[in-house]
Amino acid sequence: MKPSVAIAVVLVIALAHYASLTAAAGSPKVIIVGAGMSGISAGKRLSDAGITDLVILEATDRIGGRMHKTSFAGLNVEMGANWVEGVGGEQMNPICAMANETLQLRIFHSDYDHIARNTYKQEYISTFMTFFSLARMIAHQVYLGKLCQVVREVTYSPSGVTVKTEENEVYRADYVMVSVSLGVLQTDLIRFTPQLPAWKIINIYQFDMALYTKIFLEFPKKFWPEGPGTEFFLYASGRRGYYPIWQHFEKQYPGSNVLLVTVTDDESRRIEQQPDNQTKAEAVAVLRKMFPGKDVPDATDILVPRWWSNRFFKGTFSNWPISISRYEYDLIRAPVGRVYFTGEHTSEHYNGYVHGAYLAGIDSADILINCANKKMCKYHVQGKYN
Repeated sequence: MKPSVAIAVVLVIALAHYASLTAAAGSPKVIIVGAGMSGISAGKRLSDAGITDLVILEATDRIGGRMHKTSFAGLNVEMGANWVEGVGGEQMNPICAMANETLQLRIFHSDYDHIARNTYKQEYISTFMTFFSLARMIAHQVYLGKLCQVVREVTYSPSGVTVKTEENEVYRADYVMVSVSLGVLQTDLIRFTPQLPAWKIINIYQFDMALYTKIFLEFPKKFWPEGPGTEFFLYASGRRGYYPIWQHFEKQYPGSNVLLVTVTDDESRRIEQQPDNQTKAEAVAVLRKMFPGKDVPDATDILVPRWWSNRFFKGTFSNWPISISRYEYDLIRAPVGRVYFTGEHTSEHYNGYVHGAYLAGIDSADILINCANKKMCKYHVQGKYN
């Protein structure tokens, strides 16, 4: 998700092997497609409202969506979501409350204050850590979760919905909540029958799916500056977006000898399509230009996430273009019959963020609850200029 000056959090506890997921008998009332933060948040909200007969279908072999903790160089690193935003504002980020109070995680403040002075030009020198993965906050809830269930078709009618998977499994329910990423909605992975109305399709394609790639590199020794004000440093290349933002992990993991470099969009897509050894060579070449007076060794290992190439994600976070307003937000989250939609891309104020996904799950679940429990099924979209 989007990076910013905020809190980097190390996840030190998680649910063990999805132990809280238990099966419900018979056909569920609600099917949730996707076990990312918004899908889990929607499921929790539905359960709290008494709709406990539901199932979550997840295409991958894990929960978490675009939050994915993995092991690299003996460290726990977060390949997706980065920092907890908005920790000092008038309204507390709910993810921050989870990190501090519920999970009681180790917390690090990211020091961006000196990044401008830690800038290295292209040809000469001029002058953590893992991130959180909160999706397993599914504890204390009771509903069925099915992994490796790739949903390929959603058929809906006034009487109910049918969901068919790639493995030809068929699920029937009263409602379906689609919580896949905007990037997936823009592909043909899931076919809707009947086809979604034109207003919905047009609105889905109005938004962009951005790409933010965190590349991890391990070295046999340190050669970069250490101490206060050196955590982040920049490479000012003549080529836009070429390995620009670097971070060392000495505060979070002393002695790890690991660097993180971030690239975005076009550079991310280019890097995803080349061998990791080539990426490693390019990154090391940049570091040797940044530190010409240092003995910069070859990297011993590299980790390159491929969010864009993965058909279950197709990017990292949504990006609302200029001129988009509340009206388009209402349309993108508006239900179509018994098909409901959620995800960070449906959050008007926090799209692109984990807390946007979390809050969007709650909002979309409330819309479904109004229909299922209160028979208030008409979703009103105000005019664009109202």
